[in-house]
Amino acid sequence: MTSDNDRLSSVMSDAGEQLTERMGIEIVEWDPDRVVATMPVAGNRQPYGLLHGGANAVLAETLGSIAAALHAGAERVAVGLELTCTHHRAATEGVVTGVATPVHRGHSTATFDIVITDENDRRTCTARLTCVLRDQPPGQ
Repeated sequence: MTSDNDRLSSVMSDAGEQLTERMGIEIVEWDPDRVVATMPVAGNRQPYGLLHGGANAVLAETLGSIAAALHAGAERVAVGLELTCTHHRAATEGVVTGVATPVHRGHSTATFDIVITDENDRRTCTARLTCVLRDQPPGQ
């Protein structure tokens, strides 16, 4: 049986160069019911000095995809199907934290809510990601 740590390691390393590295995203907690990561605001700002909305989307999709992959298991892959993000307030400095929790975990799809907060625990973004779960291609 493959452990959650082994599955996370596999998911994070299989694709080679990762956007998570470029964005400074660090996965700090993971299990099938909750995945948590942090991301610095510095280096991920838009021209007005605010955290870029696309950076929130990258953090949300990263968290939801990892959660879906943990649910899918080693023989299946999770592929993003739909992502929505609502930006509630600006983050201008420090680190934001994202937490993904399951809404639905089925055989063919999995949906997760992702809440992103600033260092003062104020909600900056709410996102929802649905992934389709597919069989791993032969030989992969």
